[in-house]
Amino acid sequence: MSWLIGTLIIGISAAFATTFDDNLYLTAFFGKVNHVFRPKHIILGEFIGFTALVIASLPGFFGGLVLPEAWIGLLGILPIIIGISHFLNRDNDEDSVQSVAFELGNAGKSQHHQKSLLATLRDPKTYRVSAVTIANGGNNIGIYVPLFASSSLPSLTVILCVCYFTVGFWCFLSYNLTRNPLMTPVLTRYGRRVFPFVLIYLGLAIIIKSGTYQLFPSFAMLFN
Repeated sequence: MSWLIGTLIIGISAAFATTFDDNLYLTAFFGKVNHVFRPKHIILGEFIGFTALVIASLPGFFGGLVLPEAWIGLLGILPIIIGISHFLNRDNDEDSVQSVAFELGNAGKSQHHQKSLLATLRDPKTYRVSAVTIANGGNNIGIYVPLFASSSLPSLTVILCVCYFTVGFWCFLSYNLTRNPLMTPVLTRYGRRVFPFVLIYLGLAIIIKSGTYQLFPSFAMLFN
């Protein structure tokens, strides 16, 4: 049972660190909903884009099945580097994301009819949202690969369930934030301050969980 609690903590940390920024552009998308660009385009597009990022990261899990766990844990340095980079470089790309949302929200106004779920799944507007999700999730792969590589199948299942639940939560929250837009700057300000620490915590957790710290004395001997 203790492994489940530990895995849930890591899963929540990973989900927050890798999906928090999604809330920003999702709020922008939901703010541009009209009679042709519907919430289901945004929700489906978000989940499809996130799934693409997960699939791109799965080789890390399969690599972890054949490589020594301690060496796999060295990949934990990646989230630490990403976290430190966010201290040094404050990326303010909300405007560009919102401009994409504006263009997408105003695209295709000539159509005026309800679409089925299958038709929405094939609608280009859905995949434009997915494209933004993938573009915004460039760091996700750098975090998921070492996390998946250091996880067993049960742990990976729990982590993915937490991540998908979190994506759904951001969709729900972002939709409601369009009714109270004053909350968005508050979430952005404090969320961006917290999540570099979460990234560093994830990296350290991967290194410790994999026993990678045991390799450090050997590395020190190589430089002496």
